[in-house]
Amino acid sequence: MVLRKTTRNEEVRMMGHDHHDHTHGANKKALPLSFILIASFMVIEAIGGWLTNSLALLADAGHMFSDAVSLAIALVAFKFGEKVADYSKTYGYKRFEILAAVFNGVTLVLISLFIFYEAVQRFMDPPEVASGGMLLVAVIGLLVNLLVAWILMRGDTEHNLNLKAAFLHVMGDMLGSVGAIIAAVSIMLFGWGFMDPLASVIVAVLILISGWRVTKESLHILMEGVPKDIDLDNIAKSLKSIDKVEGIHSLHVWSITSGQNAMSLHAVVKGDLTVHESQAVISDIDGKMQEEGIGQVTVQIECRHHGHNENIVC
Repeated sequence: MVLRKTTRNEEVRMMGHDHHDHTHGANKKALPLSFILIASFMVIEAIGGWLTNSLALLADAGHMFSDAVSLAIALVAFKFGEKVADYSKTYGYKRFEILAAVFNGVTLVLISLFIFYEAVQRFMDPPEVASGGMLLVAVIGLLVNLLVAWILMRGDTEHNLNLKAAFLHVMGDMLGSVGAIIAAVSIMLFGWGFMDPLASVIVAVLILISGWRVTKESLHILMEGVPKDIDLDNIAKSLKSIDKVEGIHSLHVWSITSGQNAMSLHAVVKGDLTVHESQAVISDIDGKMQEEGIGQVTVQIECRHHGHNENIVC
């Protein structure tokens, strides 16, 4: 029996490393500018919501406050994620990004519940709303959110859960601005005061769904669940198709952080293998798993019969 940490295919490893560095750099560049834009307009929207007595604007301003916090946390998370691994944190500090995503998701859920509560009060006693000022602020808010969404989309919002959480915050803001615009126009044209809290409720539902999804995905990673883009049955079949591999067991696949998957397994091989043959099996396993999107693979080779030749490893 021999325990080995696989040696990655150098070309695949370097390509993946370059891609990670590129997306990581793009993510870091997108966050500071997004934070400045969101934080600045948050103040404007809060003042506008207070002056116009619009719950839709105040709710969106509250959501933008959570955006500003989430973007700030995302920046800190990326900074922590760059810290080199040590004997205390052997995988480094990249999981801090997932903790930040959990915080962002939970914040979204809490904000949506608060909006629901405020909306119920306004349905029972609709206040007067200055629809003209409300419309102006909402339009500016929509433009700001479109700009920030475009900036964040230039980063890796598909695979990086932390950036994805921040992006969903902004998308919720964008929908909030659209809802406020519709509500303002409805109040101006038809005097429908109920449209202000109604727009808030619709946005709150969307925020709640986004928050729940981010929280669920983050907790799944923290619980070391199988990554959603990994099919464990296909992985097992692929491993068993490798020459000299008779079977596998103790197969574990998990995510270290967003887009960085790891795997460990025991591979039972046919007959006794030399050192060279054992390394060839490990290399084959590593190559197949690189193609499946698993960058860190640990393999333990097991043989059914043990040889006595010193060149036999199991």
